[in-house]
Amino acid sequence: MKAFDYARPNGVDEALRLTKPGSAFLAGGTTLVDLMKLEVVTPDHVIDVNLLPLRGIRVHGGFLRIGALERMSAVAAHPIVYPVISRALLQSASAQLRNMASIGGNLLQRTRCDYFRDTASPCNKRQPGSGCPAQTGVNRTHAILGTSDSCVATHASDLAVALVALDAEVRLRGPDGERTVPLEKFYLLPGSTPETENQLRPGELIVDVAVPLLPWARRSTYLKIRDRQSYEFALTSVAVALNVRRGVVLDARIAAGGVGTRPWRLRAVEDALQGSPALEQTFADAAQSAVDGARPLAQNAFKVTLLKRTIVRALIDAAGAR
Repeated sequence: MKAFDYARPNGVDEALRLTKPGSAFLAGGTTLVDLMKLEVVTPDHVIDVNLLPLRGIRVHGGFLRIGALERMSAVAAHPIVYPVISRALLQSASAQLRNMASIGGNLLQRTRCDYFRDTASPCNKRQPGSGCPAQTGVNRTHAILGTSDSCVATHASDLAVALVALDAEVRLRGPDGERTVPLEKFYLLPGSTPETENQLRPGELIVDVAVPLLPWARRSTYLKIRDRQSYEFALTSVAVALNVRRGVVLDARIAAGGVGTRPWRLRAVEDALQGSPALEQTFADAAQSAVDGARPLAQNAFKVTLLKRTIVRALIDAAGAR
C-alpha cells in the first residue's frame, strides 16, 4: 500500500477545507481500503469522515432521509425503511461488512470486474485508453445493458438498485455549496470515458439520501440471483414496488442490478404493467422489454433470459406481499 497522509476532521466544513488533489474520503473503508491494498487507487491524502454529523434516519419534507454515514445494518433494521431497501441491504454483504459499511460508501463502491482490480491487466476504467480485456476475455458476470466498446463492467451496489427504483435523490456538498441529484442521473454510462462513473465533483461528499414518501412501497421486494446464497454479487437482481388494488396494477417501480453498467431503471416494464391485471402472464409479457438494447457477450448471454425470469419472480413476490 502506498503511503498517505491521514486527517480526521470534526465537521463537514473542515473536511471540505482539507480536500486537495489526490484526496479520498474514508467512511467504513470496506471498499476504499481493499482498493488501496491492491493499489488500484492510491490517494495521497485520506480524510476520515466518521466524526462528521451525517447520520440519522427520519421522515422530513415529504422524504425518507438517510444520513450518508449511517451503517448498512442500522438502515436495514429500521422500521420506517421500505422492505425493498432493507432486503437489498441484507443481501449486499456479510453481517460484519454491513456493520461497518456506510450508505454513502455503498453508493460509491467500485465495480468488482477482475480486470479493474488487477493492476497487471489493462482497464479503461482504471487507466483510460489502455483497453478492455473483458470484451473478449472472462465476462460471464459482466453487463449486457449500457455497455460500450470501452467498458462492460457491472455496477456493484444492491442498495443503489432499490433506491433508483424509488426515485431517490442524493444531496451533495462540496466547495461550491450543496446540490441535489436524482440517483438515476448521478450514475453515468461508460461511453468512451468509463473512468468517470458518476457526477460527484472533486471535493464533494454525499450528505444524505432522500427517498420520496410512497405509502404503497410497503408492498415491495428485492430479489437477487447469485451463484451462491452467501456473500456474492448479483448475476441479476430486481427491485420492485407495486401499487395493486383489486387485482390491478395501478403503479410500479422497477430497477435491475447485475446486468447494467449502472443501476438500470426498467421504465418500459413499468409502463406495460400499469392498468393490467396482476397475473404471472402479465408480468412475463411486460418483462420482455427489459432486455431491449441488450448487448450480451460470449459468456453472459444467459443473463437475457435470467433477467426476464427474475423480474417475473420479483413481481409475483411483490404482488403477494402485505
